[in-house]
Amino acid sequence: MNIANKLTLGRAIAIPFFIFFLMTEYVPGSKWIALGLFIVASFTDFLDGYIARKYNMVSNFGKFMDPLADKLLVCSALIGLLALGKINVYLVIIIIARDFIISGFRLIASDKGVVIAANMLGKIKTTLQMVMIGFMIADIAYIKIVSIILAWAVLIMTLVSLVDYIYKNRSVLKDTK
Repeated sequence: MNIANKLTLGRAIAIPFFIFFLMTEYVPGSKWIALGLFIVASFTDFLDGYIARKYNMVSNFGKFMDPLADKLLVCSALIGLLALGKINVYLVIIIIARDFIISGFRLIASDKGVVIAANMLGKIKTTLQMVMIGFMIADIAYIKIVSIILAWAVLIMTLVSLVDYIYKNRSVLKDTK
């Protein structure tokens, strides 16, 4: 297992610890521990891909596990924030629905022998989601406006990236006989 895959696996393994500290009130500084874990895990999302491409370590495990670890991290954080009353339920539903739609779309493409790589809009969306989640975890009164602005930006990018993704790959949905 190469270093890029180890970083991806580390991100997945960190998720239960992140959720524990996010949801725990009786551990002093738990919110800040959760924020630190989330920041480190989010950074590994960038780092593992960079290392895999730069050092030619792209693997089937990485192709499968990297997007799964990203979705698990983001969805876990969103659900945790929802349980804490820090995020709007409709935003969470839209983000998770978009991920299900894209995953289903990729599955259809895969059945047809087509590999659809992540595009720049999707990467921007993921980055905005991670930044928004970080601000929401921090939950500092004077930066709440930043969380609100980021939530709107995430909503817009989530919808734009979904439409762009489907439009650019619409041929995958055509039945061929």
